[in-house]
Amino acid sequence: MTEFAAVKAALKTQAVETPSWAYGNSGTRFKVFAQPGVPRTPEEKIDDAAKVHEFTGAAPTVALHIPWDRVDDFAALAKHAEERGLKLGAINSNTFQDDDYRLGSVCHPDAAVRRKAVGHLLECVDIMDATGSRDLKLWFADGTNYPGQDDLRERQDRLAEALAQVHDRLGHDQRMLLEYKFFEPAFYATDVPDWGTAYAHCLKLGPKAQVVVDTGHHAPGTNIEFIVATLLREGKLGAFDFNSRFYADDDLMVGAADPFQLFRIMYEVIRGGGFTSDVAFMLDQCHNIEAKIPAIIRSVMNVQEATAKALLVDRDALAAAQRSGDVLAANAVVMDAYNTDVRPLLAEVRTELGLDPDPVAAYHRSGWAERIAAERVGGQQAGWGA
Repeated sequence: MTEFAAVKAALKTQAVETPSWAYGNSGTRFKVFAQPGVPRTPEEKIDDAAKVHEFTGAAPTVALHIPWDRVDDFAALAKHAEERGLKLGAINSNTFQDDDYRLGSVCHPDAAVRRKAVGHLLECVDIMDATGSRDLKLWFADGTNYPGQDDLRERQDRLAEALAQVHDRLGHDQRMLLEYKFFEPAFYATDVPDWGTAYAHCLKLGPKAQVVVDTGHHAPGTNIEFIVATLLREGKLGAFDFNSRFYADDDLMVGAADPFQLFRIMYEVIRGGGFTSDVAFMLDQCHNIEAKIPAIIRSVMNVQEATAKALLVDRDALAAAQRSGDVLAANAVVMDAYNTDVRPLLAEVRTELGLDPDPVAAYHRSGWAERIAAERVGGQQAGWGA
């Protein structure tokens, strides 16, 4: 069995990036539910993210979404984050909420619309320069709803051309992270529907282009850990967007629907050498009915628990069972690690880091929820389209 001291040392290095938009109001297709104390500005989102890091010790960066988090001075926003013990993380683009993008953005049949979309992506790289962010995260809602609506091959050509323009603009220490989603809002054909399409484009672009695996963006029954293993083997796994799904892209708390899957994914990350800063662990979630900051804290803890269990897999015993063809013994090694209660181990890790062993309880005792509910009165709450 792996030594607990080594597991604890590894866990102390783990970092999970939280998303600015998860602190704002969100909802279903039918209703956005407002909550008291929700941020009104990007600065207030960062203040909330700082609380998650304060109580978990494992969330040192916060991702921005443009234009939802646009400010006049991004260098000042980065300084605001630094003063609260954070750094600004990935810059997420938005090419899906403008009327011009009804038929797509970078894949649109109209060259003028494509230029507009690429211009926005280049603006995001400018923002990266100002904030010191490493990663540009791209997700495209582009696709078609009806057979014959547009030329599928030409749309891939347009996508490749746009990605190349943005890739060429990146600095030497910056990356492009390409996300895929097999449906929604395009129901006939989505332009980046799967990991293979994303991988093919990234492979052609070069080493600065990596694939993002969003755990909610797969068809039922998809073996996500196989995708993770393959992308790591090819050196093309750049990041995760962690969340949970029951039906489609539900964006629920990571580990809520299938914690065993999260454990299996984290085992392949560790097995494949992906437990490094080269693979960004990000949350991409919506907290529609639950309190936002405690849900994000719980999500960070869920990632930590899955990681701890994955680190406990006895890899020597597993390899021996696999080589001998002992199916049940191999499975037992995996299940022994998964069935280990790692909460006491993580409580020790937090105590050794000078943190409260129970981050959620510590947050509730802090009075932050009551403070922001009282102070954040007036103005426009952040939310979808903010």
